[in-house]
Amino acid sequence: MAMTHRKAVVLMLLVTLMWSSAGVVTRQLEAARSFEVTFWRSAFNALSLLAALLVLRGPALWGQVLRAPRKVWASGLCWAVMYTAFMLALTMTSVANVLVTMALGPLLTALFARIFLHHRLPARTWLAIALGSAGIAWMFAHEMQGGPGSLAGMGVALGVPLAAACNWTLLQHDSRAGGERSDMLLAVLLGALVSALLTLPLAWPLQASAHDVGLLAGLGLFQLALPCLLVVRLSQVLSGPELALLGLLEVLFGVLWAWLGAGEAPSTAALSGGAMVLTALVGNELLGLRRSGVSRRE
Repeated sequence: MAMTHRKAVVLMLLVTLMWSSAGVVTRQLEAARSFEVTFWRSAFNALSLLAALLVLRGPALWGQVLRAPRKVWASGLCWAVMYTAFMLALTMTSVANVLVTMALGPLLTALFARIFLHHRLPARTWLAIALGSAGIAWMFAHEMQGGPGSLAGMGVALGVPLAAACNWTLLQHDSRAGGERSDMLLAVLLGALVSALLTLPLAWPLQASAHDVGLLAGLGLFQLALPCLLVVRLSQVLSGPELALLGLLEVLFGVLWAWLGAGEAPSTAALSGGAMVLTALVGNELLGLRRSGVSRRE
């Protein structure tokens, strides 16, 4: 079915709301900790995606999994790192620290594209990378004074944008080489399966209560599986810069929900560092949209 641009924007706002729920929900857990949190969320994400893809593709899905090329498996490993590092980081440091660190993803992707794909970056992007890096450095410097636990959590959270940048760089390289377009939904499913299988031994013995399992099942379905399905569809309507700009709302919503729903007020360093990162990202994407609009008019 055809989708209007306005409807796509509204749905993307809904996606960011679902993405942003992880922090506040994690703070409501009773007994599940560390790797167990990651295991349950990844397992329910995998089950939800598997059910959805079986409905969409039927029994042919099994053959697609078995015949998946190496690039899809490599993308799946990147997704597994993102799933695992994100939830582990949430159990180690504040929601604000995790989300602001994750917001470096678009800037790291641009930097990786310059290093590995030899893309030319405009001056605005180099400036955004410098400003965003300064914001993260400011947060890390503050957390060094607050103790090693929170600093380690930010270090783990840094694995999310690094894996995301590797993932998108890999897919861009594949596209430039003239290969077939990677099956993103299959890669997301494989990532969830790998994350669940790798974290299960580390999570054993399982201690989550029924309350915890219910919350983590909700995260697997509504915070991961459903938004992933929606974003793949929305990427056919919205441009990359539009998706990146709207996706930044996850940071604002996530910090707000953790503040209102769990009493977790962001630190001064998180607010100032986050402001620097978001300013860099928003400025870079808005200038990119403006330039593309001028090019189309010409």
